[in-house]
Amino acid sequence: MKKSTKSGLIVLIMLLIIIGGYVGYTVWKMNQDFSSNVQSANGSYRIAEDSDAYDPNAAKEYKRNFIAAIYIEGTISEANQNYNQKWLINTIQTLKRNYKNAALAVFINSPGGAVYQADEIYLALNDYKTTGRPVYVYQGPLAASGGYYISCAGTKIYANRNTLTGSIGVMMGTSFDLTGLFEKIGIKSKTIHSGKNKNMMNYNEPFTEEQQAIMQSMCDECYDQFVSIVAKNRGIQYNTCCKISDGRLYTAKQALDLRLIDAIDSWDNMLRDLAEKELKMPGIKVNTYKYLKKSPGFIQILSGKALELENARAAAQLGVPVEVMKSMNETSMLPMYLAPIK
Repeated sequence: MKKSTKSGLIVLIMLLIIIGGYVGYTVWKMNQDFSSNVQSANGSYRIAEDSDAYDPNAAKEYKRNFIAAIYIEGTISEANQNYNQKWLINTIQTLKRNYKNAALAVFINSPGGAVYQADEIYLALNDYKTTGRPVYVYQGPLAASGGYYISCAGTKIYANRNTLTGSIGVMMGTSFDLTGLFEKIGIKSKTIHSGKNKNMMNYNEPFTEEQQAIMQSMCDECYDQFVSIVAKNRGIQYNTCCKISDGRLYTAKQALDLRLIDAIDSWDNMLRDLAEKELKMPGIKVNTYKYLKKSPGFIQILSGKALELENARAAAQLGVPVEVMKSMNETSMLPMYLAPIK
């Protein structure tokens, strides 16, 4: 057999292996995607059933028999590997209609995230409370910014003694003006746009005072909404709340002293308080509802590698470190309710 024929055969075999692996991976991924939409109940998985639909008349006669423990973890956005907005909203709404459900216990471990999604979850939890059932919130390692925003929907807020919380404030992007650098190294970049502010915050045009004022007004509006929610739900005067809402993180003890939380205790003790003191149902079971983390898909992995190569190429062209270029891409438009911590 000629050498070229052998080489072609080897390439063909390798391609078949890659294609077979990709097909197998795709089938596995479909199963994973399905599993990501089911709800974990005491270690097993089930899809919410229509028979669980809320019936006011049946609710009066039926003894509610479980607390739903919902986990909110990762950066709050539409969807990422650790978080899925649609799943979370659907879960809360399904539990609201389920007359067997007695209460929600919400575990939060999040640095915050997008303003829209954080507010949507806050409103969904408040809507759940219209049934008269309580929502207890437990803050894990981090419940900051948008994570604290959601916490404010809690009937009571508990925290671990090592929790970092608060970060009541707003961030909205970082502007990089590279026009001076471009001019120095001979690079010309032009974005065609209509409207003098359409291209604002792009690195190839200076960030004007007018544009800064525009962005600041948006941040101020969101900040006022955030502070108002904290003040209303935590029973703190608005002006007092403004003084403590400067974006800083608080320890659990500091948060307790400032009335931002109600208690420092363990997750198990919070569940016991909810069952025995709030519901008067000692021994009631707890069903866990947790979004299953997704592994990155084949295309996502390739896209990530391509982005890394593009960052390296662009950094080399501009004469800046790769980490600086990566930071520019990540912070050009940050979610508003995000804690300033890496």
